[in-house]
Amino acid sequence: MLIVLQLKRHLVGQSFDVKKMASADGFAAMFYGEPGVLGLLANGISAFLVLLQNFNGAQTGVPSQGVEHILAGVQLILIGGVTQLLAGLLSFRKYDHLSGTSFIAFAALWGSYGSTRIVLGAFPPSTNSTNTTDQLYPANSTFQNTELATPPIGQSAIAGLIAYISISFILSFCSATVNYIMPFVFGAITLTLIFEAVGLVGGWALVVSGVLELVILMCGLYGAAALLLKGVTQRYILKGFGTPLFDVLLLGTANNSNSQKIGEEKKKNTQYAEPMALGYLCDTISPFIFAFFCFGYLPSFFVGTIWVTINAFSQLFSSYYAYLRKDVYHTTKFCLHSTYWLVKSWEEFVLSVLIDREGAVSGRERMVGDWFFLATAIVLCLMSLNMDVLEVAHNLLFLLLTVSTISQIPLGGYYIFFGVICSLFTALSLYGTFARLINSIGEKTLIPVGVQPLSTEKLQDFLGLIKRCWVKPQDLPRSTVTQLPDALFYVTNGIAALSAIHSQDVHPTFLHLTIPWVLIPGAIIQVYVSRLGIQKGRRFGPIIPSCYAAIWATWTWYRFAGVLLGISTDFAGGFTAGAVAFLVLNGFLMLIGAYVNVVLLLLTLVMEVIVVCFLLSTLGRLPYQLEIAMLAIFSLICLYGTLASLANSIFTKELLPLGPPLLKAAQEKADKTPPPPPCSIATSRKTSGLLSISKLLDAGGVCGIPTDTVYALAASCKHPQAIEKIYNIKDRPQEKPICICISNLEQLSTAKPPFSPLLWEFMRNVYPGGISCIVKKGEWLNKLGVGPAYDRVGTKESIMIRVPDHTVTAHLCNMTGPLAITSANPSGEPDSTHHDMVISRLGHKISGVLCDGESNEAVGSTVVNCLKIDEGTITIIREGCFPAAQVRHIFEKVKNSME
Repeated sequence: MLIVLQLKRHLVGQSFDVKKMASADGFAAMFYGEPGVLGLLANGISAFLVLLQNFNGAQTGVPSQGVEHILAGVQLILIGGVTQLLAGLLSFRKYDHLSGTSFIAFAALWGSYGSTRIVLGAFPPSTNSTNTTDQLYPANSTFQNTELATPPIGQSAIAGLIAYISISFILSFCSATVNYIMPFVFGAITLTLIFEAVGLVGGWALVVSGVLELVILMCGLYGAAALLLKGVTQRYILKGFGTPLFDVLLLGTANNSNSQKIGEEKKKNTQYAEPMALGYLCDTISPFIFAFFCFGYLPSFFVGTIWVTINAFSQLFSSYYAYLRKDVYHTTKFCLHSTYWLVKSWEEFVLSVLIDREGAVSGRERMVGDWFFLATAIVLCLMSLNMDVLEVAHNLLFLLLTVSTISQIPLGGYYIFFGVICSLFTALSLYGTFARLINSIGEKTLIPVGVQPLSTEKLQDFLGLIKRCWVKPQDLPRSTVTQLPDALFYVTNGIAALSAIHSQDVHPTFLHLTIPWVLIPGAIIQVYVSRLGIQKGRRFGPIIPSCYAAIWATWTWYRFAGVLLGISTDFAGGFTAGAVAFLVLNGFLMLIGAYVNVVLLLLTLVMEVIVVCFLLSTLGRLPYQLEIAMLAIFSLICLYGTLASLANSIFTKELLPLGPPLLKAAQEKADKTPPPPPCSIATSRKTSGLLSISKLLDAGGVCGIPTDTVYALAASCKHPQAIEKIYNIKDRPQEKPICICISNLEQLSTAKPPFSPLLWEFMRNVYPGGISCIVKKGEWLNKLGVGPAYDRVGTKESIMIRVPDHTVTAHLCNMTGPLAITSANPSGEPDSTHHDMVISRLGHKISGVLCDGESNEAVGSTVVNCLKIDEGTITIIREGCFPAAQVRHIFEKVKNSME
């Protein structure tokens, strides 16, 4: 009743259009604006579905039948999996590290659990079993009308549940630094998973699990209602969000000096959340399930394959959002790891099927593709040397994983060694999940990740040794060096090509295993790579990956699956025609390669010979030695292409040569007339330039101007609608306030704000300079000249003031009056440190740019909260160009002098 009264009181005081918000578009916009509603509802409803089955089985003593399991599994996948996945994707777009990581992780959990129930319903337990738990989760029973044995579903599900227990515990702890509703939801999920796992061996635990699932439902509904109302009213009505249980800074503020030393101080540099925690999280689940299997706890990998597959596809989303952040390293790393877990899980699935069908498989099959995983892991180790110790250690353990699975290396106790490495990799990935997530939430290094092993300059010098033999490396635009998906394109083709190598007489087991080894990287993952290649302004982006995905898929179907299915050369006419079509198609791809670079041209040339070998195989005249040689050369080209693309993309320099294009487009040969500027351009060195920009501002325009730190977007306080334009231009969240800029402190004193002597003295010591002071709002702003923009700048209670130490900016403020300013960059992207950056990024959206060359600083101002200065304290909200330690030193000096 109290909640209802409070809700009514708040809603009455709100001035929003109920009819508009009740419309279909408005209601859908609520979920887009607050995706946590979908995520919490999905968790609550999914838990409710499992609760119904648990309570029904406990009450009747009869387990759910096959159809009920299938229906429950489908509902879990659609609600807990797909719906929550949508919530996670939207959260990443809202720069919400915690929700994005959590919802995608739990989407994989519910999707895996739902798939397990579908398998249980499709393959019912033996009717001779009398134990309830054995009926729910059979360990030994038989399929009807099939040659395979029933998979040990219960034992396989335990591995996945235990893995997610540790993950959900970390997520519940991290969520306590953001609000105090999600910790209850995620904590209840943690306890639920524990009792669900215990319930696999004892039916009593399922009842306890059902009670906890009821807690998930209730907390989830409350949290969803709180967020939905917040989306409607633009303020928190129900408690739980907006106030954390404890400050994230309490976890490790002592590590700030170390983080600054290695350049790890966090700053929002993209409109998408950081996906590193999600990538590490997925690297926790898959190896843990493999470790369970390797140590003999899972008799079969049938259900384990489902859990690992869903988890691996979740890791592709971490790769995708790293790509959206233009982070080529993590794009490649997480996609490589996802491919590795997919290939290895389906390899073990095939072996499990063969063991069930044929009794046993002798030894490890000699899959050559393992060597490409090893070589790529070495490349990642090299590329991470200028990051931190955690990243290097993670890559080294992955390198050990690839070494442990190379079948050409004689090794006794293969599964034991692989299981030990998987256990170590799981432990480090779990720590990495916690560290990356907390550091992302705190936007600084709170959990230690180690120092930088090698400086960026030294690593660049090492990588540039080859090219420096004949030409000095030059800074080039990213698009002219390499594109972000290029490294993944070479990786997927290299794995597929090396895995396709085989002799004329091979064991049937090898043909079974080659299907996932070639099909997954060569076709499935390469379809994802072709999706990444679709971006504005990139020529030929998705064409070659899409075509090669079709080639490897056809190759797998005929050369490997075809042999198993008994397709002979007498029935290969369709494949012969397809091979001829691929020859013609690859001829056009060779032409494209000539327009791009020498490495890609060589790759397409070798692929042409490989397709010729494929054509000859359909005619029964395949020269195996030629095919093996071409596949080996193809994979070597891919390995070099991976190394060069990664190095050139990471450092935006042509450190490793890919070779110039042999053909140039006619457009490039034409006369290169510079295009007209997208907006009015004025120089700060001329009075006429200042006058032209001031006229644009006085007319209600938005202009880019220099400051003593980085470039800023400015709008006159005389035009509130111009300030609103800044939000649209930057795609800036409405809850983030905009500060005002004045020419000098005397201009502020004339407005006679009711500041204390301590605040005045502090501002006199820091202004003008790269500091922004947050002070209380008041009527004095109108006297300052803010006027109609009073409600558009700052918050309801406070305003941030800038007095730049920059002559041009001061003169401009004298001409126009106070300006509303914010950094001149699309929201989430790096600051603009040159007027060319402002023109290229925002020139088509603004009225003009006052050009002043390179900025004096590379980062923005230091933000100081002075609202409690009269109590003897100030707070550093953001450390920018002005060191925080120096700000505190000045304040203590001023405070002592005032005393």
